[in-house]
Amino acid sequence: MALDSFLDLPNVFALSLFVLGWLGYSFIVGRMSEGSLSRRMDRQRALWMDTLLKRELRMIDTSIMMGLQQGTGFFASTCIFVIGGCFALIGSAEQIAAVAADLPLFGVFDRALVEAKLLGLALIFAHAFFKFGWSYRLFNYCTILIGAIPMRTDAEREPAAAEAAVQRALTMNRIAARHFNGGFRAIFFGIAYLGWFLGPWVLMMTTLAVLYVLAHRQFWSDAHDALSFGENDR
Repeated sequence: MALDSFLDLPNVFALSLFVLGWLGYSFIVGRMSEGSLSRRMDRQRALWMDTLLKRELRMIDTSIMMGLQQGTGFFASTCIFVIGGCFALIGSAEQIAAVAADLPLFGVFDRALVEAKLLGLALIFAHAFFKFGWSYRLFNYCTILIGAIPMRTDAEREPAAAEAAVQRALTMNRIAARHFNGGFRAIFFGIAYLGWFLGPWVLMMTTLAVLYVLAHRQFWSDAHDALSFGENDR
């Protein structure tokens, strides 16, 4: 298999399925589906901000924000390590190709093809890093906006200003969560992309497997069902 095999039908079809599956899933979950786990969590964020406005002491809210930032920072750092690992492996592409050639799924496998696939993997995790990095910054902004929400006694005197402050913090929190979810999604599809190292047919199977796992968690998981308790009563 030479580098020109990128243009053969199985590879084109597999890559098209991978890209369209990623983009299509992101569009459905982010823009269309009201019943997804992410959308239900958005409603819980609104309840959180409403409750925050009524609290006298807000240490618990700052603790929540610290946890969100720490988790986002952890995944951003992880992406940096993966990108470094990909570039380290590029230096060993010839040895990888030699080992891969002994596997029945590969056929002929050259250095250029290994390097190209590793660069593709690095780009996926670079995308994830930028998503997590921006999410971390937005959670930081959200912390500042939460600090700007008036205390309960002040909010009772100026309810319109308090509501506007809550909406600013809520919107920023939702945007940060959306970018965090985008970075997390990139990691999952990066795992699916690993199937391409075993050939286009394996990439198709891993892409479909990841799509199934992600869709199940968004629409039919226990976490999704947990958020339905009492939802009809609000």
